[in-house]
Amino acid sequence: MGFGGSCGEGCGFAGGFALLVVLFILLIIVGASCFC
Repeated sequence: MGFGGSCGEGCGFAGGFALLVVLFILLIIVGASCFC
């Protein structure tokens, strides 16, 4: 899991996808805490 490694242009997409997943999980956690 090395950012800026030998991925090249793939790191940009992978980083964006990881950020999207993290934001989605955060949204789920916030939603769950609100509904609890």
